[in-house]
Amino acid sequence: MILNAPVIITIVIFFLTYGLIISEKINRTVVALIGASLILFANVINQEQAIQYIDFNTIGLLIGMMIIVGITRRTGVFEYMAIKAAKLTKGDPLLIMVALAAVTAITSALLDNVTTVLLIVPVTFSICYELEIDPVPFLISQVIASNIGGTATLIGDPPNIMIGSATGLSFMDFASNLIVPILVIFIVTMLILRFVYRKDLITSELSKSRIMELREVEAIKDYALLKKSLLALALTILGFIIHKMLHLEPATVALGGASLLMFISKEEPEDILLAVEWPTLFFFAGLFIIIGALDHVGVIEWVARESIEATGGALVATSMLILWLSAIASSFIDNIPFVATMIPLIQKMGQIGGIENLRPFWWALSLGACLGGNGTLIGASANVIVAGLAEKNGIVITFRGFMKIAFPLMILSIIISSVYIFLAYMI
Repeated sequence: MILNAPVIITIVIFFLTYGLIISEKINRTVVALIGASLILFANVINQEQAIQYIDFNTIGLLIGMMIIVGITRRTGVFEYMAIKAAKLTKGDPLLIMVALAAVTAITSALLDNVTTVLLIVPVTFSICYELEIDPVPFLISQVIASNIGGTATLIGDPPNIMIGSATGLSFMDFASNLIVPILVIFIVTMLILRFVYRKDLITSELSKSRIMELREVEAIKDYALLKKSLLALALTILGFIIHKMLHLEPATVALGGASLLMFISKEEPEDILLAVEWPTLFFFAGLFIIIGALDHVGVIEWVARESIEATGGALVATSMLILWLSAIASSFIDNIPFVATMIPLIQKMGQIGGIENLRPFWWALSLGACLGGNGTLIGASANVIVAGLAEKNGIVITFRGFMKIAFPLMILSIIISSVYIFLAYMI
């Protein structure tokens, strides 16, 4: 690689952007947009090239799902699910912890993990206050479950959305390849958490009876809207399952489902569009431009060549390198910019090494980046959000306290993932 001015400028902007995102001293969306602007002002790429590097399939998919979730959450169905799960356990704190974690994991797979924790955590506080027990074990288990569940599908976690959009892998590709290891990881994780917290989650019979007195039906605020939301959500998920047969992109399915729900719900578009996390979308756009510039000046190709030389292009070695590098890196930095960098890198590795079947690499990246987010309190957006919600309720989840529980579980999940990838694709 020739270190000319465009290469040096792009590398400097890339590392400065990453550094500021990691520091969290400036809003990450502002940082990404400034980085993208500097790329354009430096004439590394022009505006037309920058727009071509933005993955509108990823952005469209996110917008569609945000609208669907934004309308559905108004019905109270998520609160209903949490209370129902708690009552099914007869008020047993350990079983409630597992039940709420299961609801979180399943919902994260079908919607997204950030929205899920925003909906489940407030209900969790209410349940814990009724039981008169520390909510921290519940919160930690739900954070971990949200990242595990989100790994299972195309729409569960932003890294998967990005991978699916870049590679053409379908909803069913993700589900058929990742649900089995994710189920194993979830079950093992819950068994360990039950053992770890077995002495902390003890309550009285009186507290248990108060849980049984909760009326889940009162959580449903709008039955008519609930029916319409479930219909639109079911049709959208069906669309994801068969979108390849229909020759449609996932973004088209998501935006179609969102449009249908907006039409039949008759909600005001101005109110609905407030549910869209526009800062997140512009964060993605800025990142896509910066990574596109790295590709344009040849940095991605150079790193790909070096990686191929390091592993010899061996499928096993390269897959394990991607898996473990993704996991460790995603524990300490946001997994979204990391995955945005890795996607074109893996594509270049395939071209340079003449590797036709890149699927093991994509599953390694997905498992590593999504599960790696469980390593620390800053590893994934859901972690940060839950910590913030806890602080608002007077509860502090420390970085060290979270990592003490979560990091070993993350390492165990990556070991299980390593075994799965080896057995499924290497033998």
